[in-house]
Amino acid sequence: MENKTLFIQKIGNGLVSFFHHLALFAIGATIAWSAGHDYFKMMISGRATLEDILLLFIYLELGAMIGIYFKTQRLPVQYLIFIAITALSRHLVIDVQKVTDNFHIYLLLGIAVAISILSLSIFILSYTATKYGK
Repeated sequence: MENKTLFIQKIGNGLVSFFHHLALFAIGATIAWSAGHDYFKMMISGRATLEDILLLFIYLELGAMIGIYFKTQRLPVQYLIFIAITALSRHLVIDVQKVTDNFHIYLLLGIAVAISILSLSIFILSYTATKYGK
C-alpha cells in the first residue's frame, strides 16, 4: 500500500512539474513574441520613444526573471520589484504628462512615494540576503 502511495505521489509531482515548466515556457515565449513585435514596430517606424525603451526594459526584466527561475528553481522577488519600479517610472514619464486636471501633483507625489518605497524594499531585500543568506 505504501509503495502504491509513493508511486501516485511521484506521478502527481511529475505532472505538477510538467505543467509548471510548460506554463513557464509559454510565458517566456509570450514575452519574447511581445518584445519582438514591439521591437519590429520600432524598427519600422524608424525611431524608439522613451515609452518604447522602458517597455523593452520591462520585457528584459520579465525574461531575466524566468531565466533565473529555470536556473535556480527560485522566483526572485527583486525582479518583480524592478518591474514595478520600471512600470511606475514609465507611467510617471509618459502618462502623467497627459494629465491636465488639478490633482496631477498628488498623482506625481503618489508615484514618487511608491517608487521610493519599492526602492527601499529592494535595499532591505538585498541587505538581508547578503547578511543572512539567500
